[in-house]
Amino acid sequence: MPKAVVCRELGPPERLRLESFASAPLAPGQVRVAVHAAGINFPDILMAAGEYQLKPELPFTPGVEATGEVTEIADGVSGTAVGDRVIVRMRYGAYADEAVVAPAQLTRLPANFDYAEGATFLAAHGTAHHALVDRGAVAPGEVLLVHGAGGGVGLAAVEIGKLLGATVIAAASTEEKLAVAKARGADHLVLTTREPFRDAVKRITDGRGADVVFDPVGGEIFENSLRCIGWGARILVVGFTGGIGLARTNLVLIKGASVIGVRAGEAARRNPAAGQARTMALLQWAEAGKIRPHISHRLPLENVAPSMRLLIDRKAIGRVALMMR
Repeated sequence: MPKAVVCRELGPPERLRLESFASAPLAPGQVRVAVHAAGINFPDILMAAGEYQLKPELPFTPGVEATGEVTEIADGVSGTAVGDRVIVRMRYGAYADEAVVAPAQLTRLPANFDYAEGATFLAAHGTAHHALVDRGAVAPGEVLLVHGAGGGVGLAAVEIGKLLGATVIAAASTEEKLAVAKARGADHLVLTTREPFRDAVKRITDGRGADVVFDPVGGEIFENSLRCIGWGARILVVGFTGGIGLARTNLVLIKGASVIGVRAGEAARRNPAAGQARTMALLQWAEAGKIRPHISHRLPLENVAPSMRLLIDRKAIGRVALMMR
């Protein structure tokens, strides 16, 4: 019988359980996918703890992205064939041996990606693309400061920022994370345990400051970012893994700055055509070899709690994938 990670009570990852379930017959218009890999994302951890904006009814299976092979197609489905290698996009439910979804939730797996890479691609790179292109409108020659540059979404922002022609300053907490950011195109590296990033940004830019800040961390980083930006800067609020940041509105005013929220998934749900265009752009870059997830850990499904801990404890570089096959 197939297995799935199940959240029956909200709390830390250690409360999640691996359970067997019976495969349900397909309804008209549905597709069954044998899942090979799923990506670990911070929203999965927050959702299991009851701290995310989306709160599924208990019990539920976490996971917003997976990859696998189409094994069954119901009546009324076109454009998808048994044997297709696909990325599966979900609001939750990806940490399982199989997924039953609508064809609209499927995207072709880039031919040059393995299953783990496909399962760790669209959430992070889609968020970074939406942030830098749709919300931040990053222009060639601008200075982009990327916080959490050793994480999955941070590394994606480094890659996409370089493709957009920005000068990228990568900030991270270890030399190992910065080495990966450099390999992905970062122009300047800031080791935050050695030098306050706001001092480093002023030094690197000769006092002018950053034009765009990509912030998936929040907390004190958000306020300190306001102190190293240039005139008309855009601060992209992507997440709050380090806590909720508080804005000094006088600093926003003085710099003529904009603080911009980023919700890539919700934006795609409200504007499916824009979401599809974003996905197509990412697929083209991926198949041209211009972007690729960096996966530091690939662990079996039963190791879901240690896998999540890698993100919580900041021990992952890039992405973590759960492997089912």
